[in-house]
Amino acid sequence: MNTLPINQILQGNSLELLQTIPDSSIDLIFADPPYFMRTEGKLQRPEGNDFSGCDDVWDNVFADNADYVHFSRLWLEQCHRILKPNGSMWVIGAMQCIYSLGAIMQELGFWFINDVIWHKSNPTPNFHGTRLNNAHETLIWATKDKKSKYTFNYKTAKELNCEIVNFENGERKQLGSVWRIPVCSGNERLKDSSGKKLHNTQKPESLLYRIIAISSQMGDIVLDPFGGTMTTAAVAKRLGRNYIMLERDLRYIQYGKRRLDSVCFDNSPIAKAEFDKKPLKVSLNQMIMAGFLHIGEPFYLKNTPFWASLTNMGKLEFEGQIYDMHALAALLKQARAERLNGFMYWEVKRGDSQILLNNIREQYRSSFEIYSKG
Repeated sequence: MNTLPINQILQGNSLELLQTIPDSSIDLIFADPPYFMRTEGKLQRPEGNDFSGCDDVWDNVFADNADYVHFSRLWLEQCHRILKPNGSMWVIGAMQCIYSLGAIMQELGFWFINDVIWHKSNPTPNFHGTRLNNAHETLIWATKDKKSKYTFNYKTAKELNCEIVNFENGERKQLGSVWRIPVCSGNERLKDSSGKKLHNTQKPESLLYRIIAISSQMGDIVLDPFGGTMTTAAVAKRLGRNYIMLERDLRYIQYGKRRLDSVCFDNSPIAKAEFDKKPLKVSLNQMIMAGFLHIGEPFYLKNTPFWASLTNMGKLEFEGQIYDMHALAALLKQARAERLNGFMYWEVKRGDSQILLNNIREQYRSSFEIYSKG
């Protein structure tokens, strides 16, 4: 295959289809492989009716653990081959398989960034009370190797950490490695013509939304080797990413295509990772040339009696000596660090009040953006 099948669903055996993808061509891989649940017989609810857990044919084709490990190594080898040097891979699994998958990944050279616990807020109960309620699955976030410069939209992740106290009031905190998200249900759960759930392990869109939003950029290529109900593709399309989905079950593909037809790009700050865009770098000389600062005007060190004069070199004169404003702030504040962020410590007079230098910098940035757009 000379070109990548962008925004397509490919039907067939994943192992065979993966071999058609060029080396180092994929930005992000999300894999939800067979769990190999190793269940025997029928599981019944306390009231006597059957419980349809993960009892699909595709999850019970392995003779034993060695067979499952062999299968897993084959597709993981291909994923390692097709992943870009700075790409990311996410693999999800339950306790029956995630440890085997993780061991294989490390043997193949993948470098682990995080393991994430998907804490299911509405898990299936343990019907007979014989063990703890299995309320989570584990995700492994990895890169191709230790030197990978992977995408991590750190501030976007903070915006997705919306369960913290005072989030609505503007407080933001780092997103942790335990994600409390309900299992897929309601209208999001795909049903067949008889009204039964189409796929036993359909993942919630909110889970994939976090993964794709924080570890890829718009226009990136996201590949899912076990496409299922096409949740990965649906979220990728919504976030402005391209997708390649591999799936052998024609029924899943047919329902998945209908699902994708109803998805539109959500032109949002999350999709565009606007929170992670670095602001325009600004120097005092630039602000002087643009008329936002003036040579000779005094700079006042916040909450101190100290002041210094702005020179034509974009530096400060204090007691006959020339200083970088960041170093002078640290010196006068007797800070442990050799430099402080001078924009947050120096003030200038505007009218009858003193305002922080950082405010002047933001005014300059705003005017520059307006000028650039114009």
